Amino acid sequence: MRIGILKTDTVRDDLVEEFGEYPDMFQSLLGQVDPDLEFVVYDVENGQYPESIDEVDAYLMTGSKSSVYEDKEWIHRLSDFVRDLHARQKKLIGICFGHQMVAHALGGKTEKSDKGWGVGAHDALFHQLPEWHDGADPEFSLLVSHQDQVVETAPGTQVLAGSDFCENAVCQVGEHILTLQGHPEFVKGYSENILNIRREMIGEVNYHAGMASLTSSLDRERVADWMVKFLRG
Repeated sequence: MRIGILKTDTVRDDLVEEFGEYPDMFQSLLGQVDPDLEFVVYDVENGQYPESIDEVDAYLMTGSKSSVYEDKEWIHRLSDFVRDLHARQKKLIGICFGHQMVAHALGGKTEKSDKGWGVGAHDALFHQLPEWHDGADPEFSLLVSHQDQVVETAPGTQVLAGSDFCENAVCQVGEHILTLQGHPEFVKGYSENILNIRREMIGEVNYHAGMASLTSSLDRERVADWMVKFLRG
């Protein structure tokens, strides 16, 4: 299976050597679950797209420091591409910005949350278990880093999991689109660096809570397994 990674941001230069770019993080994580996966990276932030939508079997959209409602040409073009993928019922997974972009492009709404920044490890709970779920614990934990949230889901969206902080944490559209607000690709070391970089921006209370949360266990590999099962389902 060939997965096209829609790259929507660049990792800071001083962190790339240790952690890689965002597509590298996804390739490392998903490759652990399914070594047979192949990946193609499209730098959509800089206008790079497949010549044909069927050049790959499925797509994965990364997170970004940009907001989906910004008036940027590359964001408008990406919105059009998401609508094309949806019309063709092409498999797509959206992470953080990608999660919000799907809602934005298909008729929902994303905005800065009045709950403030989400940082560190956050738990979410499944309301119902989809076919690709392992059927075990309905609660899971991932690293998060976001101020924007999906406040209105797009028509036809099924909200599968959420929390008091983020009601729309996992969403599905039909059998072809899956989106998650959390970052399964992030490791604790990367999250720690981002917390330190954004300390002043997020405030001391959020900073210390986020750092303290990094001692908890994460469900990165478990979520990666769900993602692969969804893509291959």
